[in-house]
Amino acid sequence: MSRDDIINDPEYGNKAEAFEAFDDIPTNPHLDNTIGAVISRRYGRRDMLRGMLGVSAATALFGTSAMIAPKQAAAMSAESRYKFDELAWGNDTEHHIAEGYNADILVRWGDPITADAPEFDVMNQTAEAQAQQFGYNNDYVGFAEVEPGRGMLCVNHEYTNEEVMFPGLGRQDRSGFEGMTKELVDIEMAAHGGSVFEIVKGDDGKWSVNRDNPANRRITANTEMTIDGPAAGHDRMKTSYDDTGTMVLGTINNCAGGMTPWGTYLMAEENFHGYFWTDTVDADGDPDVSAQPEAASMERYGVPGRWYAWGQYHDRFNIDKEPNEVNRFGWIVEVDPMNPDAAPIKHTALGRFRHEGAETTVASDGKLVIYSGDDNRFDYQYKWVSAEVVTDENSVFGSSLLSEGTLYVARFNEDGTIDWLALTHGEGPLTAENGFESQADVMIDTRLAADLLGATPMDRPEDAQPRGDGTAYIMLTNNTRRQTDQVDAANPRAESSFGHIIEIKEEGGNHSATTGTWDILVKCGDPTIAEVGAEWNPETSESGWFGSPDNCAIDADGRLWISTDQGSNWGKTGKSDGLYALETEGELRGHSKLFFRCPVGGELCGPYFADNSQTLFLAVQHPGTDGTKDFVGFERDSTFEDPATRWPDFDPAMPPRPSVVVVTKEDGGVIAV
Repeated sequence: MSRDDIINDPEYGNKAEAFEAFDDIPTNPHLDNTIGAVISRRYGRRDMLRGMLGVSAATALFGTSAMIAPKQAAAMSAESRYKFDELAWGNDTEHHIAEGYNADILVRWGDPITADAPEFDVMNQTAEAQAQQFGYNNDYVGFAEVEPGRGMLCVNHEYTNEEVMFPGLGRQDRSGFEGMTKELVDIEMAAHGGSVFEIVKGDDGKWSVNRDNPANRRITANTEMTIDGPAAGHDRMKTSYDDTGTMVLGTINNCAGGMTPWGTYLMAEENFHGYFWTDTVDADGDPDVSAQPEAASMERYGVPGRWYAWGQYHDRFNIDKEPNEVNRFGWIVEVDPMNPDAAPIKHTALGRFRHEGAETTVASDGKLVIYSGDDNRFDYQYKWVSAEVVTDENSVFGSSLLSEGTLYVARFNEDGTIDWLALTHGEGPLTAENGFESQADVMIDTRLAADLLGATPMDRPEDAQPRGDGTAYIMLTNNTRRQTDQVDAANPRAESSFGHIIEIKEEGGNHSATTGTWDILVKCGDPTIAEVGAEWNPETSESGWFGSPDNCAIDADGRLWISTDQGSNWGKTGKSDGLYALETEGELRGHSKLFFRCPVGGELCGPYFADNSQTLFLAVQHPGTDGTKDFVGFERDSTFEDPATRWPDFDPAMPPRPSVVVVTKEDGGVIAV
């Protein structure tokens, strides 16, 4: 199917949906050892075809009761670690929270975050104003505490939806971007990146933005940044306006992220390929890179996507004019929230791919470890291990901890073990004979290097969350490209829309170990439909099961929380995206409860616990956009003038606005305790 076929398919109601569908097409040519194939060998073909785990495997995960899938949860025989009454599932124009909790809007797209920022005027937007206002489509949320009740909130802005962002514009991908102007493109570029600003907790327990902190700022697609690590200064990183290869303008498509132990903010660059343009197309109208010197690398990364018109107005996003610019994106960016004069740093030692998250932990041997998934069908799970141990001296912005170490990619073995394979130049196949002249080449072409090492192609690895005991949880959102002959115990249906979660136990409880074990925590979807093949603890209620796990968090008590991103597929579950509390231990392992749900068309991001788990930050992005044709009573595509919801303002003059929600207990105290 060509790019134009998908763009014009009426199934996809907005640009983001269309290009996510196009991005379902895997770029990985090495699909003979998928995680599905590994799980199939581990658990057996017959059980796979039955759409469930075998008895021995299922009871190992959940106990003997796992073979029962009741439509409603019975009275639980064990006590849940999550103390709240479950929210009922549904989908409507508003957000909802479990009884006994507040879910207050903290900041919305366009809200001023600096002292000099103008008030938001949605009908008269400018790039200059947007560069001082809260950006669009808030994804990752982090918090750097300054003192109790005060700190810097750090928020990623992943992408923009023109059809609900600008008046009178509509879908631009279907019109060849004929309505886009340089002025509108510049607003989009200013709406990307991140926001860093102070928030304070009042005597009433409510949080608010302090616009007067001079450290408040926006990070955009035009913010000057430095480059460090093995690829810094390499010829493949040089452009006509940066002949040193050590400076770059901006960061884009910042999805999930992380906070370092020393309080700096890590921004993950995910679908960077979508922002690049070419004037060269093939007979189907798809981008043609066959004449490019780095054609193999571009094809493996899906460059250029032509999701935006930026390359029509800014040469650096047109690969015909600046082919090396694309090599300067797809990294992890470090930001010092406290110092507005410190230029953000792109750390090339952490590898270049479509990073979903950069969650950190200090391993038991004292080394810094960062987990990050490559969010594409049939791509890989990675982790970084620093060469040095974490000390007071190196726990600073720009630390060598992020420039000296080893990047690993995961191989999931059929016996339930995992090997972390080092992406080190000169080792194994990563040599000049295979196109890798240096460690810089390995990092620029991390995907190609991981292919040669024989890493396990995964079902779209998204967020990964480490816990202090050497456990890590890997969110595998879905794989709608899975073929019938790839059906297996973890994804027991072709064209899987629901995903699963894998639990890793690192050897010796040490996150820097190069071996460990893995298991399946849950297989997502409706457990009452046999063909779906979902696996949950049987105590899970109709409201508790979910599809498409995306981001996750571990609270101060070590409990796992999952947020979902079903995209336009929410119509297959009837549920809006939300936040779920998921048991990982004991008799209730695999039991899930719904805590918060989004308004229609919105995706839940974050989540982030702060204030000793008395505060929970949640980000709702693109409200009123995804799958609105399935919203009963609306059943059409959303636009600026006619959206499926006007959340959170419900002002007839205002479109829906991505926003950060702050959750607290009505009577104070720790959440879910």
